[in-house]
Amino acid sequence: MNNPVFDRIKQDITENDVVLYMKGTPMFPQCGFSAAVVQVLTDLGVKFKGIDILVDPSLREGIKQYTNWPTLPQLYVKGEFVGGCDIVREMAASGELKQLMSDKGVAAA
Repeated sequence: MNNPVFDRIKQDITENDVVLYMKGTPMFPQCGFSAAVVQVLTDLGVKFKGIDILVDPSLREGIKQYTNWPTLPQLYVKGEFVGGCDIVREMAASGELKQLMSDKGVAAA
């Protein structure tokens, strides 16, 4: 089945090493969970593409179906779904996130 939203997601996560589907933008997050993940990535010094799902209702629903994950934000590294806010914060606290970025060849400060 051809799903243009899934095609767009695949393109986004293929063309960018680190992608955050979020509410708002990295400069102006529209929810605390999105802001928290932006902060984690910023603290790591990782460049990422933030995609605002609020401007596109089809993407907002499509990303949840794509991952079968009901909440936002959603973080992707090198095309792989990493998780949402709680998972990202836990991985950052344990050092796992930095290790994942290193293992995937993503530059961090």
